[in-house]
Amino acid sequence: MVSQKVVIQNPTGLHLRPAGILCKTAMQFKALITFTFENTTANAKSVLSVLGACVKSGDEIEIICEGVDETAALAAMVEAVESGLGE
Repeated sequence: MVSQKVVIQNPTGLHLRPAGILCKTAMQFKALITFTFENTTANAKSVLSVLGACVKSGDEIEIICEGVDETAALAAMVEAVESGLGE
């Protein structure tokens, strides 16, 4: 299991379009990918789960990857968030 904290960069937070990009990135990997925000744990491969976390711009989330390709998955997820999730 690997994890890393990252701050949401895009100005609108994780609304539908960036949540979709986050999920699309997560689905490229076999690893279980979740993130925690405040008291919520969300499945990064589920758009509804990501939206339900209500993450806004400037919020810090912790991405957690567990599985055979966990290191590559974590790197890709962090890169996606730090690049602004398409915004």
